Amino acid sequence: MILVYTGKGKGKTSAAVGQTVRAHGQGLKVAFGQFMKRPDQAGEQTVLSEILQERFFACGKGFFRNENARAEHRKASEEVVQWAEAIFPSVDMLVLDESLYALGMGILHEAELRSLVAKSMEYGKHLVLTGRGMPDWLRDEADIVTEMTEIKHVFHEGQQARKGIEY
Repeated sequence: MILVYTGKGKGKTSAAVGQTVRAHGQGLKVAFGQFMKRPDQAGEQTVLSEILQERFFACGKGFFRNENARAEHRKASEEVVQWAEAIFPSVDMLVLDESLYALGMGILHEAELRSLVAKSMEYGKHLVLTGRGMPDWLRDEADIVTEMTEIKHVFHEGQQARKGIEY
């Protein structure tokens, strides 16, 4: 199956982590890769690297804010794609967190994501994708799509991101 967690609300990565834990708990071999996020950025990385070991991979450069940094972001994205292509045949589920964000920024190329979607079907593996800005073609390909909708967030009241909540 292809599962997508998208939308402007909080919870996309949390849903993917929950899906990972559920699948792992049922004996599925899961790999979890993160686009964009630095390896030391988010709390889930500690737990996922302990549970999944070499099947967890994050090498991002953080949020894409400066066009001058495009080349280094693109290089990191290529590393995640290479890792994903190499590990996909040996797992039951591949999670690619922030893949849609990377796609929207042009850091991940559409052909690369389409190839991974095709491989999931070819290999008979589950693929979980997260991020804002799901393209129409992916909505058509996906089996399950969940859109996170923001109702209220303290950020709009001027509050900063909190450790353990947003990262």
